[in-house]
Amino acid sequence: MDEETLNRYEAFRRAHLPKSTMRKIVTTIVGPVPASVAIVVSGVGKIFVGEIVETALDVMEEWGHTGPICPEHLREAFKRYQKDHGTVKNKGYTRQIF
Repeated sequence: MDEETLNRYEAFRRAHLPKSTMRKIVTTIVGPVPASVAIVVSGVGKIFVGEIVETALDVMEEWGHTGPICPEHLREAFKRYQKDHGTVKNKGYTRQIF
């Protein structure tokens, strides 16, 4: 692993999605849930964000851009994710994600 990849991996390991926030979000969608469900949703959300960011970095490289990830890279990464994994359902959520 080169140093840049190692630094990204370390940042990924340190990052987390707050369990209390995830529990509130899940509760508004499906009703009251145990704390263990919030932990699982936080983990899955973290993996999803990691996949989108990695794809956005690939998009930046393909397009020849340098610097930080821009919204256009995230949008393209999300489009590719949907193409590869199917549409992400957003029941009741009308605002565009990216």
